[in-house]
This record gives sequence, structure tokens and C-alpha cells, in this order.
Amino acid sequence: MWYTLIVIAVTVVLYALDRFSIETVSGAVLVALIVPFALFPLTDDLTGAVVLDATVLLTGFASPALFAILGLLIVGQGMYQSGALEWPTQILVAAYEKFRFAAVIVIFAFIMVVSAFLNNTPVVVMFVPIIAAIAAQGGITSSRLMMPLSFLSILGGMCTTIGSSTNLLAVEAFELAGGERIDFFALMPLGLVMVATGALYLVIGGRFLLPSRQGPNDLVEKDGRQFVAQIEIGRGNPLIGVAPKLGRFEELPDITVRMIQRRDEVILPPFDDVKLRLGDKLIVAGTRDALTSLLKKRPEILNSFMSETETMEGASGELTMVEAVVAPGSRIIGRSINQIRFRFQTNCVIVGLQRKSRMIRTEIASIRLEAGDVLLILGDRSDVRALRGDRDIIMLEQSMQEIQDPAHARYAALIFLGVVATASTGILPIAVSAVAGAMLMVATGCLNVRQASRAVDRRVYLLVGVALGLGLALDKTGGAAFLASFITPLAETGGPITLMAVLFAITATLTNLLSNNATAVLLTPIGVSAAQAAGIEPIVLVMTIIYAANCSFATPVAYQTNLLVMGPGHYKFADFIKVGVPLTVLLWIVFLLVAPVYFRSQGLL
Repeated sequence: MWYTLIVIAVTVVLYALDRFSIETVSGAVLVALIVPFALFPLTDDLTGAVVLDATVLLTGFASPALFAILGLLIVGQGMYQSGALEWPTQILVAAYEKFRFAAVIVIFAFIMVVSAFLNNTPVVVMFVPIIAAIAAQGGITSSRLMMPLSFLSILGGMCTTIGSSTNLLAVEAFELAGGERIDFFALMPLGLVMVATGALYLVIGGRFLLPSRQGPNDLVEKDGRQFVAQIEIGRGNPLIGVAPKLGRFEELPDITVRMIQRRDEVILPPFDDVKLRLGDKLIVAGTRDALTSLLKKRPEILNSFMSETETMEGASGELTMVEAVVAPGSRIIGRSINQIRFRFQTNCVIVGLQRKSRMIRTEIASIRLEAGDVLLILGDRSDVRALRGDRDIIMLEQSMQEIQDPAHARYAALIFLGVVATASTGILPIAVSAVAGAMLMVATGCLNVRQASRAVDRRVYLLVGVALGLGLALDKTGGAAFLASFITPLAETGGPITLMAVLFAITATLTNLLSNNATAVLLTPIGVSAAQAAGIEPIVLVMTIIYAANCSFATPVAYQTNLLVMGPGHYKFADFIKVGVPLTVLLWIVFLLVAPVYFRSQGLL
């Protein structure tokens, strides 16, 4: 027991200091844990049966909760990668332009709802650029919105057992300690109270506590540069037979048709009584966003170069669009796109061209390139990355954007709904639903194997596996009961509420210094032992630990989403302390006021 407690203490210090990588610390702790128990297994005094050895300690790496976390990470990555959340977010951004404040409330409510069923990290990744765009449109600094984005996603994750990896691990640790299974929506009633409290705090207190710090990228106008592109109408193209209305083609939203090349005939606007025919070539102009949107929603319209990308050798299926500038002194200056044979040299296609202060009305393939021309390039991800070594063009890497297949978005949404439905109704265990959903994401093409493996964070795997091993050792050696004996007397002097208050405070403090996953796993057996000694239902203290472990607001290192918004929000470390500490204290007070009433109504206190 004492050896286990020393290992845990050293682990806590090493994780908190952050001087070594998580992988290094986890590996060292794992060796320090399993070697002694492999040499000297812990046995039952009465039966002589092995209670704890290296094999038992390593079962944490095969834990259903761990596989549920990894599966949900892949499902969340599939939702993000496929653009499944893009359609609802576009509606929300459009609503902001009309309703402003009301739309902001709806957007953050949507984020909280999604976070209750998806890992918070991909949700925040998806919404960071959207919140940045809203801040720019509204003329406010992004620092007023980015921290609420992270905090509200964390709060939303308190409402279901799959809302965060912390919840899943605490539930798993509770079951390993002999507790019953916690239902999918068991956290919802108190979780909604915590969500409402946190949201109200951010609306009212955020006005005074959130910094208004402007960064170099704030309040920047949306890019309105026009690229010239060419659409060739081949067989099966939906533009065949289409006529303009009021001089514009509705099938090409936000795109201007500058010229129609029909064999030897050139048709210029206005296009009165013109119907598009097979073989027509349209010279169009539109922003990058407009062309990208058309490529995502109606790829069959752009089949002239989409067909070229489909025949590229060695393609991984990850279409990527990027901007590149023709370099001064480049060998391609003065030559047309046809002459440079770009498609054969690079395996990529030039979709559009942007030239300052000049309107182009000619076939894009015959345009002679000049220094400073901006090319819009489409190709497989690996081929686009290979352009870094091309000295004739300067690739603007920050403009790189993957193009999702709309069909994949539908598949991803259906898979996600299936995972939630089967897990919430109990048809399948959460781990089985999550792993099946992850497999389907790859099988349907929403993710390829590389993307799926990239979604699995080895740090999470090692941290969780080691934490579960430490939790087992703490329980089996009697360490949990020993530590619980120090806080159990609080129940005798101040009642169960005092015990809940102390355990919440300890957990909330540790979760902001350590990983919330490790905190939940290590404290759950202690909470179970304390509850048994105090004569109350263990689930009361386990749920207390779950809610407290999710209160990772006081430091940027407390949770991944805090780190994600730190840059875009231009935050300092002290900003999280200033906003997060009062929020944690407020949630602690509200929990102690509401939780006893709820637990008594459920017959648990």
C-alpha cells in the first residue's frame, strides 16, 4: 500500500510539473508499477489467490472505457473530417447576420448539445473558425467568445456518460470497484443545472471578467478576392439546358459568369435567351469560398477537373485545395497553363487564377502566367504537400483546406446518430457502439486509416491505461480505504453534505493541475471507500467526483479545449484563473445546494 501511494504521489508531481512528456512519465510509472507486483504478487491472506499482479495491472489497457474513448475520438474526427457539422453551422452563422445576440445564444446552445454526445475537442476545433468569423462580423474581439466556447463545451459534456472521457473513466472505475452501471442519462438532471449555472455566469460575469484583447487577426474583412475559373459542360452535367434569371445562373451561387465559349462563338453578358449546351465552356469568377462551396455541394457541375483528380495515381482520396503564388523569376512566367503541363508535372489541377486589377475573359488554360499571379490548386493531399519543394511557385500553406465529400457527411451523421441511439438505449454497451462506429467511419470512407489512427492520441491511451492501473492498485492494496479514512469522519461531524463538499473541492483542485482523466480514476475508488465507511450510497460521491473532475476551467493546461482557444483568443495564463476560479467556486456552491435535494428525491441520501 505504501509503495503504491508513493508511486501515485510521484506520478502526480511529474504530471503537474510537465517537465517531461506524458509518454515518458506514463512509461516510467507503468514500469515502476508492474515490476514489483510481477516479482511479488499481492495475494489474499485467507485463500492465497493472487489479487494483484502485473497481468491485473495491465488490464487497464484493455478497459472497455478506454476503447469507448478511442472509438468516440474516431467518430468525432469523422464528423469533423467529413463536414457533417458544416450544414447546421452554416445555418447558425447565417442566422447571426439577422438576429445577432439571439443567434449567439443558439450557437452556444448548439455547441453544448453536441458536446454532450461528442468528444469536446473536435467540436471546439470545428467551431473556432466559426466563432472567429462571428466576432469579425460583429465587430468584437474574439477573446470575448473563445473562452466561453471552451467552457460551454466542457459544461455540455457533463450531461451524459459519453459527454467526456472523464465521465467514461469514472464510470469504469466505479464498476471495477464493485459499483453498479451508471445509466447513459443519469448525469443529465444535475448536469443541466451545472450547464445553466455556467452559461448564466458567462453571460453576466463574462462582461466584466472576460478580457477584450485584440490580436493581429481580429476584425479582418472576409477575403473577397476573385479567382477566374473554367467550367466545361460535359455529358451528365446538370447545367445542360439551364438558362439565366436576371442575368445570373442560380445553379452557380455567388459566382459570376464572365463569358461563354461555344465552339468558335464567344457569348458575353448579358446572357438573354441563352441556354447552356453540351460542350460549352464557362469562364467564371468567384471567391475561393464560393468555388469551394460549389465543389463540396455540387461536384458534378465541376466534373471537368474532378474527373482528372479521380484518375490521379496513388491518390489517397483526400482532396485538398491550396493557394500558390507564381514566384519572381519562375520558369513558368510567360507560359500558358497548357504549356507548363501542370497536371502531368505535379498530379494536381489548377482550378482558378487570380490576377490583380485585371478582368480576364479568356480560356484559363491559354492565359500566360505572370509573377504574382495566385493559383488555386486542387489535388490529393500528398501531392499538394509535395508542392512545397516546387521553386516555381510559393505555396501558401495557411490556405490549405481539405474538401469533404457531401455523401461522407451524410454517412458520418447517420453513424453518429446510430452510436448515440444504441448506447443511450442500452442496445449495445458504450464501448461496443463506439468501436463499431469507428469501424464504420473508415468502412464508408468518412475517414481513411491514416486519419483514424491520427485521431487516436497515444498520450491519451498511455495516460488512461496507467491511471486505471494506479486506480486498481490503490483499491486492491487498501490505499483507497486508507485515504478515505481521513475524510470519512467529516460525514460523522458535518454529515454527507460536508463529505461531498470536501471531495468536490479536492477533485476540482486536482483536475486543474493534473489530467482530469487521471483525477477521476484515482479519486473514484477513494470516493467509493469513503461512501461505504460513511454509510451512504457510493454513487453519490462518484457523481460528485465526475462533476468536479469536469470543472477544468482555472488553467489552460487543465483541458485540451482550453489550449485550443488560447491562441485564437489571445489569452494569458492569468485570464483562465480570473474567469475559471470564480466559475468553479460557483459550480461548487450550486452543486452543494441542489445535489442533496436531488439525491434525496432519488432515495440515495
